[in-house]
Amino acid sequence: MITHLRGKLVEKNPTYVVVECNGVGYFLHISLHTFSLLKDQENIHIYTHLLVKEDSHTLFGFAERSEREIFRLLLSVSGVGSSTARTMLSSLSPTDVRDAIANGDVATIQGVKGIGAKTAQRVILDLKDKILKVYDMGEVSLQSNNTNKEEALSALEVLGFTRKQSEKVVDKVLGQDASLSVENIIKQALKNL
Repeated sequence: MITHLRGKLVEKNPTYVVVECNGVGYFLHISLHTFSLLKDQENIHIYTHLLVKEDSHTLFGFAERSEREIFRLLLSVSGVGSSTARTMLSSLSPTDVRDAIANGDVATIQGVKGIGAKTAQRVILDLKDKILKVYDMGEVSLQSNNTNKEEALSALEVLGFTRKQSEKVVDKVLGQDASLSVENIIKQALKNL
């Protein structure tokens, strides 16, 4: 409904800004990334996302269109709300979030305060294909083994094996054939656990 605002910056804080447009002040929740990009100039242009819930209408502001797109993608993931998405974009730049998802980097996403292993895995699982398609990225081949290894280790942890034990076996499996798919890494590792 409201896609962007162009107006006078009335108030600026690390978590929100107030922008006045034709006599109406809009309260926008922002990430630290946007806060760092907003200069202390009088007139600003800011992209917005209106989140409508049963009991509230909340307006979020973004200095860059790309950050808003990542925010919207994060909201589409089950279990990720607006505050989690904003925290993620405050801890990591939109580019870092995009690259972590595209490369299946669970550790980076899990490093954000309040995000556990399952949520991090769900974010990657739900958004990896969308990120690759939207940003027209090919998976980086150098990191595919690392990604496959991480995915296999995560799956083995879910199955109840300890990470340390799993890592030894997965390294051994990859030592024999580094081009294995995630499924095959898991199958081989299960034979040796």
